Amino acid sequence: MTTHIPTPAGFRRIAEGRYREVVGLGYHELAEGLVIEHRPGRTITEADNVVMTTLGGNDAPIHTDAHYSGLTQWGRPLVCSSITLHIVGGMTVRSTSGLTIANLGFESIRFTRPVFVGDTLCAQTEITGRRLSRSRPGTGIITSRTIGHNQDGKAVVTFSRSFFVPIDAEDVRDRTNY
Repeated sequence: MTTHIPTPAGFRRIAEGRYREVVGLGYHELAEGLVIEHRPGRTITEADNVVMTTLGGNDAPIHTDAHYSGLTQWGRPLVCSSITLHIVGGMTVRSTSGLTIANLGFESIRFTRPVFVGDTLCAQTEITGRRLSRSRPGTGIITSRTIGHNQDGKAVVTFSRSFFVPIDAEDVRDRTNY
């Protein structure tokens, strides 16, 4: 005898007793004013700073030289701001734009506090606008505002982002096995 199991939040039922995690939201799920808190947090490591700074070609001593940066007002290396943007932006994808067709742009990027190795970042995103695409039938354009916070709840980065999402998220999930 099979007992019906209720669908857990964040999943979709694909068969009796079988569920798949939901990645990304569709146009109709991303209502203006919706605020999403992104978890888990992410602690920035020395490896993050070294590898990503090297990949980006930014060898400024404030990020890579402990002796140099130890003599600055910060007293230690700063995590490169592009790493902060990348990690906080990445936190938002699973829930907001996991089904995206394309990013349209990042605007109004502001780094409001320094980030150091050992800081733990979390983020929250507010949907600030949405409209149907005039050039891509079946898609909508979502605009959002994200704030990345450190472990003390202090904002370290803010930015706006626009991206395409499908109007019919369930159709995309069915076609792509998501």
